[in-house]
Amino acid sequence: MVGKRKPVHTENSIVIHAPIAEVFKLGACIEDWPRLLPHYRWVTVLRNEGDARLVNMAASRDGIPVSWVSLQRADAEQKRIYYRHVRGITRGMTVEWSIEQRADGVQVRIVHDFNPPWPAPLGPIIARYIVGQLFVHAIAGRTLRGIKRLAERGAAVASAAAGY
Repeated sequence: MVGKRKPVHTENSIVIHAPIAEVFKLGACIEDWPRLLPHYRWVTVLRNEGDARLVNMAASRDGIPVSWVSLQRADAEQKRIYYRHVRGITRGMTVEWSIEQRADGVQVRIVHDFNPPWPAPLGPIIARYIVGQLFVHAIAGRTLRGIKRLAERGAAVASAAAGY
């Protein structure tokens, strides 16, 4: 009997020197990302259910297009943003953004966990190195660097729809 595989785990982190409320707003208002972050092709809110939204997101990794559908839940009080991918190749992936005030600035950490049912030996290798490192880690890192740049120069995000 084969034991349960360990999920693919990626983490990205950055310190931003801006008000925590602005950082959270930039992170949560994903429908603004295509306008603010050049690697995002589109973000469409498919359904809005109060504190949860079903969203279709698309980005590119060095010109390679990727897309996914997620449930997003933003907790403004705890400064956390959660996603669960529900469609696409990354179906089942969970994502957590944690945004915390520290003495040296606002620490933003994005954690992705993914445990696809793809068969060994190639499935786990593809999940870890292609999906996890080549795409997820790279796109999340670029997203954080873009949010840092925007927040530190005081970019305002006009997004009345999200209400953050």
